This record gives sequence, structure tokens and C-alpha cells, in this order.
Amino acid sequence: MRPILAQFLARRYESVKSENPGKQRRYWQLRVLREHEPTESPSESVMNIFTQDDDPYDEILSDVIGGIVIRTDFSNEEAWNAFSTRLKAAEDEISDGGQDTTEAGPSSVEGSAPTQVTDVDMEDGYDSDDSEEENVDGKLIKIINPTQPEQRAIFQNISNIRALRLFNDVDIRPAPPVPSGHKRFSPPHPLVDYAGWQEIYTGVTLWVYDSTSNIDQSARLISAEGDIYGTATGDSWRAQVSHIPDLQLNMTFEHMKINFGGMDRWDYSERKRNLAEAEMLES
Repeated sequence: MRPILAQFLARRYESVKSENPGKQRRYWQLRVLREHEPTESPSESVMNIFTQDDDPYDEILSDVIGGIVIRTDFSNEEAWNAFSTRLKAAEDEISDGGQDTTEAGPSSVEGSAPTQVTDVDMEDGYDSDDSEEENVDGKLIKIINPTQPEQRAIFQNISNIRALRLFNDVDIRPAPPVPSGHKRFSPPHPLVDYAGWQEIYTGVTLWVYDSTSNIDQSARLISAEGDIYGTATGDSWRAQVSHIPDLQLNMTFEHMKINFGGMDRWDYSERKRNLAEAEMLES
């Protein structure tokens, strides 16, 4: 967490927490940020003491070292089962050391990583296959597949920014530099550039299975912060399921970043949706 956000939280976090009982850490942090959009340069460091409160999704993420696949469409079980099977097969290839990483990453990755795929039953927390070997370091990829109607309603067709706010913690950073000859983003927006700052998120990598996934067996990969100037936090692009484990492996252990060589090739329709929903602070 950056010092300027910690300063805002030091002033208002406890008050916002008491004013909004029944919410959770990520909601309280975001509410404070909305009240104090930064308009000045950061000052000296402030001790970060605002990540200790529980959040309902922390337990789900406690054994994840890489990313999660969130199921947000429940209309086609056959397609979903095919996706899950292909994801597990791709993970097994990495575990067996047989995956060629030249397509998905900038370089080959030596060694292997824990790669269990686990469906999560949101009703009782975890519904794991006990026959799978556990690794104390955690899972590279975990599936979030709610089974109860009220739980599915939470995830049904959610936007990228909503997914980030459920599973990641909010932070801020200086917005990317404005290219020479270009104007600042207008009107100002926290996900792009608000007085020189950008709302970003930290935590596990998020992949989204949606209605398009039923057709082409791909998933949205969500960016937790903007890329070049004009791109937005929550931007996404689609990757085939067979490439997901390899991409996740490279991002987690090789710190690979997706940047399209400086081109803005992110999904504009999802960006537009995020920008429209950014002011909706849901718990």
C-alpha cells in the first residue's frame, strides 16, 4: 500500500468502518478512497495498519499463490465441464514438464509449480478433491465455482472491476505518463487518471469464465492496473484455456507482464463497462 493511501485511511478508516457495519475490509478501504481522491503528491510513509480486518474471501484465497478462475456464467454445464477438463490437462502438462512456453511467455520456465484445480463450494468454503496431492506452497490456479443460487447471483456476469473489488485490495499509484503531444484523459476517472493518480488493485491474478467462454473455451484475464496512458485498471483480454496455466506460471514466477508491445489492444467493451461501474461501491 502506498503512503498517500495509508494517510487517508489513518484519518477515516475507523470511522467508515463503524459507519458501515456488516461490510468488510475491501469495502471500507474503497469507501475511504472515494472520499479522499488524491490531489497532491504523496508525503512521508505512514505505517500500514489497514489490512488486518477479515474479509469474507480471504479464506478462499489463503492457499493460492497464482490466480483464480471465477465462473460467472452458469448456462452451459457441458461447456463448463469441457473447460475445466482442458484446464486440468494443461496443468498436468506443466507438472509433467512437457509444456512448451514459447507461445505464452517471453522465455521458457524451468521447473514446475503446484497446479491443483479446485472447485470451491461457496456454501461451506471448500470442496476439494482429497485425492489430489497438496503442496504447502499453495495452488497455482484455483477455480471459484459457486453452487448455490444466492451465491451464483453474486458472480453472475460480473464486471472486471467488480471481480477485482471482491478478491483484491485497493491501492493507488501515479498514473502512467502522458505521451508527448497527448492530452490528459477527460473527464478524469480514477481507473485511468484522476489528478495524476490511478486506482489499482493488488492480490491474486483473476481469470473470468463468462458466456463467451461457453463458445470459444477462453477466459478473460483481468489487469489489476493500467498499462500505457489511457488504458484502465480492470482492462482485460482473452486467452484460450490451454494457455492459462502457462501464462499464470510465467506471471507468478517469471514476473511476465502483458503489454502488447505498447499498443492498446485491451477489450474496449469491458473497459467501458468498468468505467461506468467504478462509482458503484458494493459490499
